[in-house]
Amino acid sequence: MSQNPSALLLEWYDSVKRDLPWRRTKDPYRIWLSEIMLQQTRVETVKGYYARFLERCPTVEALANAPEETVLKLWEGLGYYSRARNLQKAAKTIVHELGGVFPSDYESILKLSGIGPYTAGAVASIAFGQAVPAVDGNVYRVASRFFGIREDVGIPAVQKQIRQLVRESIPTDRPGDYNQALMELGATLCSPHRPDCAACPWQLHCDACREGDQDSLPVHEKKQAPKAVDVAVCLLTCGDRVLVLPRQERMLKGLYVFWLTEEETAPEKVEQLLREDGLPCAFTAHLGEAKHVFTHRVWNMQLLHYTLETPPDDAWMAKHSAKLVTAPELAALPLPTAVKAARAAAMELLGGMPAAE
Repeated sequence: MSQNPSALLLEWYDSVKRDLPWRRTKDPYRIWLSEIMLQQTRVETVKGYYARFLERCPTVEALANAPEETVLKLWEGLGYYSRARNLQKAAKTIVHELGGVFPSDYESILKLSGIGPYTAGAVASIAFGQAVPAVDGNVYRVASRFFGIREDVGIPAVQKQIRQLVRESIPTDRPGDYNQALMELGATLCSPHRPDCAACPWQLHCDACREGDQDSLPVHEKKQAPKAVDVAVCLLTCGDRVLVLPRQERMLKGLYVFWLTEEETAPEKVEQLLREDGLPCAFTAHLGEAKHVFTHRVWNMQLLHYTLETPPDDAWMAKHSAKLVTAPELAALPLPTAVKAARAAAMELLGGMPAAE
């Protein structure tokens, strides 16, 4: 067996790599889709979403032409919804500005919406055979240990150093497989805690393994804890319908939510805020609590049921792009995971089956 580290890694990868659907194709659209879905999401979770998404949007043209609401519904539950919006924005650029042809080089891929150095490197190397690095969190960890980088990997200069070291190690004949091998190593053996160095193809070449400090690498500056925010989630019903509106704020933008207010959750004070907003209603019941953790904040939610005295007028509905929906209509809309408990409560109020998890 060769002692060249790159060859050792590829030999290991060829013998143990997981059979994943996006590894059976060189189609840049499908590789790109998988890479975007895999950001912040487990492989097992992505498999089902990937198959369903491609069933509805099998090509970049189909994605470009799909209604945004459909794309967000297909993404429902994956979180980080800006990924889905940028995915469609980039698809429209490819279709309407690039003649429907996916760009084939790293720099051109990098110009597309929502694509950073990692994703551009992954697509360029896997789909087009370019010898460019694809350095995600797993690869930062593997490279920090292998090359013995003991500085904070959050520092841009350190990240640049690691990307350059990885670039220099890429074999020109199999760059896509090499990048995937690095990711595979980080996802399996070279884990954040208690890495399995005995099974690693690089154990004799790894600086951290020699020094015995693999558990302390990579170095990360301690992150701030997410901010806790109290949120009132108001289920405003009118007969067999409930009020929903698309969120305008950057976080969860475009997804349907119930009427929300931050910081104030006392039912009588929230009722006053609702009335001030042009929604005369009466408090009916407290339906429970829920919690959702985002990257930088935690929503501590109170689920409150109010009965609307009259349906909102057309001007109010138009201003907020709001809808009064039945249980089946609610089930068909894209809602974020953050309000899944509220959605289940709304489905019960409306006499429908709770939405599937």
